[in-house]
Order: sequence, then C-alpha cells, then structure tokens
Amino acid sequence: MNREDALALLHEHTKTDSLRKHALGVEAAMRHYAREYGEDEEKWAIVGLLHDFDYEATPDPKDHPMRGAAILEEKGYPDDVIYAIKSHATYLGLERRSLMDKTLFAVDELVGFITAVALVRPSGSIHEVKVRSVRKKMKAVAFARAVSREDIAEGAESLGLDLADHIANVIEAMQAEADALGLAGPQESPGDAAPDVGS
Repeated sequence: MNREDALALLHEHTKTDSLRKHALGVEAAMRHYAREYGEDEEKWAIVGLLHDFDYEATPDPKDHPMRGAAILEEKGYPDDVIYAIKSHATYLGLERRSLMDKTLFAVDELVGFITAVALVRPSGSIHEVKVRSVRKKMKAVAFARAVSREDIAEGAESLGLDLADHIANVIEAMQAEADALGLAGPQESPGDAAPDVGS
C-alpha cells in the first residue's frame, strides 16, 4: 500500500476535478492529524485519499462506499483502512472505533465546507480563510446547504476538540497543500507586486 498506487486508483475511478481535489484536501487533513497524534501518516493519508474514490461511479448510498470497499479488499488493502472508509458513511450506521475512523469522519465534511468558504472569497485563496469566517458561514443555512453542520460539530467532539481548534487545524492542513487544491489564489509575478510605500 503506497500513495502512488492509491492516487492511481483515485484517478482511475474519479474523473471530476472537484472530487479529486476534495480527496487531496481530506488526505492533507488526515496527514496533519496523524502527525499530531503520532500515528501512521502514510496510512492515514491513504484513507483520506481513497475515502470517496468510488463515489462518482456509485453515489447511491446502497453502493457507496461498499463498492469501493470491495475493490480495496480485492487489492489487499488492510482491514482497518477499509473499515475506516466504510465507517465515514453515516447511513451505514457503523461504529467509529479507532482514532483513524473518528478523524476521517471529523475532517470529511469540514474540508468540503472550508473549500466552499475559500471559493466565495474574491481571491479564492485558502490563505484568506479564518476560523471566524468559517463559523459565521456555518450559521448561514443557505450556504453550502449540502454540508452537515451536525457532522462537523460531532466530528470535533468525537476527537475531544473545541470546534474552533478543529477548524483551525484543518485550515492549516489545507493551506500547506493550497496549490494542489487549487486554492492558492492568484499568483503574482515579482513585477506585479505592489510597491512598498508604507501606510
């Protein structure tokens, strides 16, 4: 099991750019938390990368993520990786047993929400997203309506984290991968920078 093979599997089954970027965002958040918790960074990252790899072909709850789990089983992925991916789907009703299971659930919806917050900023940059703006948008029912605020709050609680701290962690993780996520904002060339004329 390695990232190169996992990325190839993602690309084989997921053609939509936004879904690929979501996978990369969840991968970044999982890697961040694996470092925080002293866990297996590569394993956690692969769980994030592959958590929705079958979604494009099988978005129906009766198929996703079970079809993906079957593919991973055939390819010899570890049982705990497959279980974590299955357990992030709330409609399956599986207990999230391990810290890896709980973290995947905690970051999945939040990565999508933070992406939406970044994309409505004029610059489209994750570097301009602040915790307070995410909290404010969470209260706006019409904004990113498909994202479950309840799941975000429950995820933070399951990790024993204050929601603001959890949001800050995920923003930081995504900022580190801003280019890959398409959230770096406009790139200035040296000649485009504003002159330093003080305030």
